[in-house]
Amino acid sequence: MSTLQETVLTLARAVSGAGEQDEVLLETLCRAAEAYWRGRLRQGVTAEDCGEAFPCAAAFTAAADLAAGQDGGIESFTAGSVSVKGGGESAARRAESLRRSAEERMAPFAEPGDFAFQGVRG
Repeated sequence: MSTLQETVLTLARAVSGAGEQDEVLLETLCRAAEAYWRGRLRQGVTAEDCGEAFPCAAAFTAAADLAAGQDGGIESFTAGSVSVKGGGESAARRAESLRRSAEERMAPFAEPGDFAFQGVRG
């Protein structure tokens, strides 16, 4: 494992709060996030050119993917007059927040991920 991979994994552990049961999945998600961000880099830009932005973005992306894939917890439970509602909304909001943060950090170095051009009839 390279130093960059170790850094991304360490950051992703801290951001996600992942436990031992998530370790293998988190390592895989970190590798996928690194590949994703390498693929988005502007021509001529390397991961090293991005400084701290690259490992942070990769870690945030991996943590977001982990959060998105986790069970949202209790969706609804009622016992007498006590009602508990939890669920995936907070996990989904957390994942979206992490993805936005990753995009912001990589904006100076990466091609926009939300731009699409479709041909127009003339």
